[in-house]
Amino acid sequence: MKFLGAAGYRDLQLDIVGFLAILGESSVLVQSQVAALSCFFLLPRLVPAPQALIRTSRPERLDSSTGVVVGAYSGGIRHHVNHLAHLLHEGNTLRAYSVRCEKVTYTTSTSSDVKARLFGPITWLSILGFFMSIALFGLAIRLNDGFALVAILALSFLSTLVGIGNRWSLNLRKRTADRAVPPSDVVLIYPNGSFLIIKCDEYTARQLYWHPEECDYMVGSTAYRVISLCGTLILMFGVICLGNATLDLQIGFAASYIILNAAYWVVAALPPKWNWDLSYYHVERIKYEESEQADSFTEALWKAIAITQTAHWVHVGRIAPVSKGWDNWIKEAEQVAKSGPGAWDESANVVRGLPKWDYNAALTEHLDDASATNKV
Repeated sequence: MKFLGAAGYRDLQLDIVGFLAILGESSVLVQSQVAALSCFFLLPRLVPAPQALIRTSRPERLDSSTGVVVGAYSGGIRHHVNHLAHLLHEGNTLRAYSVRCEKVTYTTSTSSDVKARLFGPITWLSILGFFMSIALFGLAIRLNDGFALVAILALSFLSTLVGIGNRWSLNLRKRTADRAVPPSDVVLIYPNGSFLIIKCDEYTARQLYWHPEECDYMVGSTAYRVISLCGTLILMFGVICLGNATLDLQIGFAASYIILNAAYWVVAALPPKWNWDLSYYHVERIKYEESEQADSFTEALWKAIAITQTAHWVHVGRIAPVSKGWDNWIKEAEQVAKSGPGAWDESANVVRGLPKWDYNAALTEHLDDASATNKV
């Protein structure tokens, strides 16, 4: 069985190598927002699927996660979890029906800007693409391949042009008023029935949980549309030149894009938190005298009520089913929680033992009473 003829590798047909330059759109797009925060995003370099960065419109804010954010005492509510809050607390690691407690503070020793990690995984992708461009540029000059030279210049500086259009900074609004407010603790409820109870001040709560994470772009919308148009034309021109390059350079381009696509896929599979510099915030896991894991939603809800010592947030967020039986159970749960010594010991930063209460028997009793009342 033969694969190559007498001419060896020169018998290979690589007329479609240009398609390799536009493959891998999903792995590029999934990390494009945080990548655009980095100064390395402006490097002239090879990028797989650059058309993923050439869009008709740009996102106005960071992607949010599914969940509910409720002020434990303030009554505020959001029907989504902000992107940075989800990353900071690693919400995707919460098991079903778990109840975790954390304390968030901000540090004064670092910059208050939330930015891309200087030498995170996406930075090394940019550096890899840059050196591949340099290598192919030198090879094109050495082999006197004009089409390859134009292709590498077009496709490399396309990334810089697109980078200018997508370059942005994160606008986290700060609290300006200095009036008295209720305690700023928040409760995050995820669809899998897990609860994350956060103790923080009003400054931190507004930045992480309440205010939208808006993108402040370097260029306006009109300029971005012009950049997108120019980028589209440059991409098509570069792919045409790539298709007319010599076989040696086409093999070089093919190898480069295969390696880059694999690298982008690997980085896309890494935890997103690795790409962010969140050192401004300090998260402390609160010790638990009991297990964080509950066996049911009812037990998890009771634990969360006992720790916060209020059920106000349950009504505001409509966390429990709306019925007379559930309402009576929630009312009793709050009374039992307040009768205890307080589950959250702030002086020791620990969650003490919860009040002894048969929450299952109480729920059954309230639901049976409500059912009997309805039948009458």
